[in-house]
Amino acid sequence: MPRYALLEHTGAPDDPSSCHYDLLLEDGEHCRTWRLSQIPIAGGGEQEAVPLAPHRLVWLEPRSAAVSGNRGWARGIAHGDYAGAWPAAADGPVALELLNGPLQGRLRLANGSCRLEASPTPTGNGP
Repeated sequence: MPRYALLEHTGAPDDPSSCHYDLLLEDGEHCRTWRLSQIPIAGGGEQEAVPLAPHRLVWLEPRSAAVSGNRGWARGIAHGDYAGAWPAAADGPVALELLNGPLQGRLRLANGSCRLEASPTPTGNGP
């Protein structure tokens, strides 16, 4: 099952706020990555999502380390798995289900924005 990670990235020279979050989604031999200003919260609002260059798979593992090229420090704060298919177009809208870990719900990335929607609660009729 493909994995996701959310990294807290501090000290990046191109980040005026000095702290942002990198959302990584495993895609083959690398991770598709977006810069977020806040931790996504299920049922929370939409926020800007800036596409970044692909990241290495090693960042999917819980770790804390200096970022190469003297670009600050990254610390993994959320890890889990996801389900769903990537869109046919590289820049098409993404809709994936984050299944476990601290972030859970329907992740939507489109037109430079990110939203984590709460997953519907199953309604069973009981025995």
